[in-house]
Parts: sequence; C-alpha cells; structure tokens
Amino acid sequence: MTDPSPTPDSSEPTRRGVLKGGLTVAGATAAVAGALSPLKDLEGDDLPSIQKLLQKHYKEMSPEEMNEALQRIEKEVEQRTGVEVTVKDVKPQEGVEFVYALNLSRCIGCRKCVHACVAENNQSRSPEIQYIRVLELPKGTLDVEMSDHHYDREAVPDDEHFYMPVQCHQCKNPPCVKVCPVEATWQEPDGITVIDYDWCIGCRYCEAACPYWARRFNYAEPTLPPEDVNPDMAYLSNRPREKGVMEKCTFCLHRTREGRLPACLEVCPVGARKFGNVLDPESEVAQILRNKRVFILKAEVGTMPRFFYYFDERYPRTDEQVRAMEEDR
Repeated sequence: MTDPSPTPDSSEPTRRGVLKGGLTVAGATAAVAGALSPLKDLEGDDLPSIQKLLQKHYKEMSPEEMNEALQRIEKEVEQRTGVEVTVKDVKPQEGVEFVYALNLSRCIGCRKCVHACVAENNQSRSPEIQYIRVLELPKGTLDVEMSDHHYDREAVPDDEHFYMPVQCHQCKNPPCVKVCPVEATWQEPDGITVIDYDWCIGCRYCEAACPYWARRFNYAEPTLPPEDVNPDMAYLSNRPREKGVMEKCTFCLHRTREGRLPACLEVCPVGARKFGNVLDPESEVAQILRNKRVFILKAEVGTMPRFFYYFDERYPRTDEQVRAMEEDR
C-alpha cells in the first residue's frame, strides 16, 4: 500500500505541489487559465479559479498573497449568496491558550448552543451541519455508550438524566492532525486546531481519527440561504465551506481572538459554559481547573484535550468518583 503522506524532503504538501510542478513558468499558467476560461463560461462559477488552484499553503502565504486570497473568497461568497461579507485572517494572541470548561450540573440539554453555533459559523442548513452533539445520560454513569443524542428536546431537563455537550476538544495531542496527508489541519499557538478548507482533499482520515466525533464532512453541497449568512468571517473559521471538505468547531476564533466569547457560551441560559485563557491565573477557567473536580472525556486515549467537564459539589457523585476521592485521602 502506498503511503499517502508527503515525502520528508517535500517543500510543501502534495496537493499544490503537483500542480505547481507542472506550471513552472508564467506562460504555462496563462495557458491553463485560458483553457479554463471557456469551461467556466459554460459551467458558471462551479469550477475553481486558477488563483485558488495555485494558492500556497496557509503557512506559506505572504501578507500580500493572503490579502489576495481574502479578496477572492469575499467575491466568491458574494457571488454564491448575494451578501456582502468581510473575511479576515485573525491571528492568535501572544500568551493565550484557550480552554473550555462545562458544568454538567447546570446543563439542561436545551440545545440552544447547538443552534447558536450553526448560525454563527455559517454552517449548511440543508443538510444541516452541527458541530455540537448533546448527549443525554442516566444520572450516576459517565458511560457514553448509554447516551442518547436523539432525545426529545421538549422534555428537558429530565430529573433522571444529565446532559453532556460534546464538540471539538482542541487536543494538545490531536490525532486528527497526525493523519492528514496534506497538512490541511494543524494546531495553532493558542491551542485551536484549524482546517484550511482550500487545502483539504476530503480524505476523511481526520474524521476517523477523532475520538470525540467532532469532525464533519460535507457529503453534499452546503446550503446557506442569504438571510442566514453571518457576514463577519475569518479564513480559518466560519467562511462558507464547499462539498467534499471537512469542518469543525474552532472555538469561534473569529470572535475569541478579538476578545469576544464563543457563540455557544453567550446563548447558554443557565451559565453552564465557561471559556478563557488558562495561562491567566486569574481567569475563571484557570480557577475552575484549580478548585473543581474536573474530568476529561476518554482520558485513556491520551489526546490531552482543552475541553473539561465538572460537576457542582452538590451533584450526586458516581461510584467511580467516590472511590477516587477515597483514594486521594
């Protein structure tokens, strides 16, 4: 079986490397553009532009090249939706590592976070792509195999159950990054794992590698009605995606890197969600990690996520938690 990953001495991932290897002079580029032009006239805007095909990897683009890419994307989105948008390249801040903490004692399973995420991140409405999955579990167990994420939302909260939202855990040791054959996904300095939708080849290796069911694949052409478009977009975050690429939660980096909170947190009616910079010892999330009995989902797989769960002290502990407390004593 042929190893799909790039060879160690590759100067860049394989997708654009093949194309650029065959187009080494400006004349060849112009010839390809000319060849595509009549096809584009026939097919409308379905064919990718030559600029997109020859675009460098995100990490290799100069500021000028990134500006050109952003302008191209804005034009494409406007043509696709009829809405004027702004697409930015929002960089991580120095001295920031984002962490999420979720209080399972408070979550009522209303799924408002799910739908706020869809609206904020320009996710497809038909079929609807959702980054957050809310599990309903019987009280007294943390076995996700006993969970149900198709429960009746009108019947929540149920006194016999508690609710566990699951989304991208922004792992310190992300298996999804390791398996990508073209380096279309990577971890940023602030802990957020991102995807370059222009570089993704849709192999779905990352989806298979993720233990948290956090990656979504666009099997069909995403549908985003003009009235649902969020015009405030970022290159690595909530710009509209295409058929055949992966997408996932990015902790709303287009908001959080500019000092705002994730959309899912802002809409939570019971204050179950906490978010912030764990490197700031005075932040709420840092204090939660110091003072609460926190746990991570599927700790045994060694992903070291930046997404933590905790219960209030008044919440009935599971037998496993009681045993752990006794061992600590």
